[in-house]
Amino acid sequence: MLKRIALGVEYQGTRYCGWQRQSHCESVQGLVEQALTQIADEPIDLHCAGRTDTGVHAIGQVVHFETKAERPIKAWVQGANTKLPGDIRIAWAKPIDAEFHARFSAFARQYRYVIFNRPVHSAVLAGRVTWEDRQLDVEKMHRAAQALIGERDFSSFRAAACQASHAMREVQSVEVSRRGDFVFIDIQANAFLHHMVRNISGTLMQIGRGDKPESWVEEVLELKDRTQAAATAPASGLYFVNAFYPDEYQIPRVELNEVLWQ
Repeated sequence: MLKRIALGVEYQGTRYCGWQRQSHCESVQGLVEQALTQIADEPIDLHCAGRTDTGVHAIGQVVHFETKAERPIKAWVQGANTKLPGDIRIAWAKPIDAEFHARFSAFARQYRYVIFNRPVHSAVLAGRVTWEDRQLDVEKMHRAAQALIGERDFSSFRAAACQASHAMREVQSVEVSRRGDFVFIDIQANAFLHHMVRNISGTLMQIGRGDKPESWVEEVLELKDRTQAAATAPASGLYFVNAFYPDEYQIPRVELNEVLWQ
């Protein structure tokens, strides 16, 4: 009899060509499936809450799979982790109802964009944050970002290669804050377009540098033209933090104030 298992996965995406399995490069999905296949002794096919691009990280990725294998829960966590590289970890596992789907059951997702804001970059944070040497005006960035809240057409922040059928998305919250040399852009929405968070972050950074006025976000949104927004911010600063599900599934959530140098 098939059983459905949900997992929480963390990874530093620097060395990988994103979450999705690829034939020509190493992906997070591919490595996690290989590890779980060894534990299950049968092929494992994973479904995730949100695919991440090359170089993007995750601390709260949620996935699920089906298996006929009878294994204790700790085997899906400790056992699989012994077969994974150190920059990928399964954080938790739990049996889940057959109706649960990591992608389609999620009603919202949350990302954090991390900027290291000082004149000299950090040697130990390379590949894990985006570096900006010019002092950013965080208050200005936060005020500008509030124009994004609501159900809007985000065509101006959508990658040219985006395959979504439309650009309407509902942004539920955006907060820009500073902790010492770190600037955080936290954004939650029902769903995201390809490169949406990185394009928004690049635009807010332009405002924070003083190159554009606070009103620019609203102006760019209204134009519905990707060429009018800022360049896409680097992948190194982007983290998939949470997928949100109905309480009945009891999916663990990551607390932002407990992670990423907060």
